[in-house]
Amino acid sequence: MNRKVISIICVLFLMVAFQSCASKPEQTILKRYFDAVSLKDTTTMSTMALEPLSIDFDSWKIVSISEEILEPFKLPEMDKKEQELKKKVEESVGITLDARDALDEAKFELENARTRSARRAAKQKVDEMQQKYDEQYEKHKNLQKEYNEAKAAAAREEEIATFSLGAGELPTIRTFTGEVRYKTVEISVKEKSGENKTYRFHLRKYDLTDESLGRHYRGRWIIERIEEVS
Repeated sequence: MNRKVISIICVLFLMVAFQSCASKPEQTILKRYFDAVSLKDTTTMSTMALEPLSIDFDSWKIVSISEEILEPFKLPEMDKKEQELKKKVEESVGITLDARDALDEAKFELENARTRSARRAAKQKVDEMQQKYDEQYEKHKNLQKEYNEAKAAAAREEEIATFSLGAGELPTIRTFTGEVRYKTVEISVKEKSGENKTYRFHLRKYDLTDESLGRHYRGRWIIERIEEVS
């Protein structure tokens, strides 16, 4: 067998090996994770999983792997929504306080009314102002809740993305563009107690670009969360 043929075989072997490893990132990260679990190495576990879960296992195996999902990076959109809601909440605070002041003023007028007709008119005004205030307060409360949820969701997405990129603090990450890959892997675990359990591992990987600097960040597969299925 001449050198040219040997070289071609070696190249093909390396390509197959590379493709095999590249196509099964979940096996690599899960093996490393369970190795760390068996050693009770919480430091290594925390470098792979946002919320590490210690499992007292005897053996484990992959039951199923979902299709990989590819989506655009949504943090810029989530940040925009958060800022829009923040502005609305700030505006709503003033409107709600004005409604409260109008109600207090109507109550003051009622307390100081001297005639029956004046008290009747003042009472009607109090009822109207109370209804307006209650409606506005409910709107403000719902708006505040929506803002809090949007803020928490954006902060969570930023945390996961930064964890995947492993680049430390990135103050401008909310302006980055790019893609997010998702996979879900179900694991069958035989615990040392003899009990069999199924866990679902949610994996993510971020590939982002800072357009302002022309810098690309290639993230790693990380375990976003682990849930016990049965």
